[in-house]
Amino acid sequence: MSGERTGQVAVIFTSVRTAQDDSGYGAAAEAMERLAAAQPGYRGFIAARGADGQGIAVSYWTDEAAAAAWRDHPEHARIRAEGRAKWYRSYELAVTTVMRGYSWTKA
Repeated sequence: MSGERTGQVAVIFTSVRTAQDDSGYGAAAEAMERLAAAQPGYRGFIAARGADGQGIAVSYWTDEAAAAAWRDHPEHARIRAEGRAKWYRSYELAVTTVMRGYSWTKA
């Protein structure tokens, strides 16, 4: 992340996965990444998951309206319901505006 994220809306999704249907989860996650990237206002995505099933995903949007449109997208809603039914033990979501950002890369 760097300063160009300043002012963007970040949707922070933390979750704990079940052990159920890894291949279905992986396919759905890839499909959602592609679909999100095609939405107006999309500005990026990053995710990580530990061996214990805990994960975090952050998507970036130009503004609250773009983030809300993604939330309300019918295919995203369908996959979200499937996730509640079988892929997630729990999750939490926070929506915030990036106030400032920094980055560093080893030369």
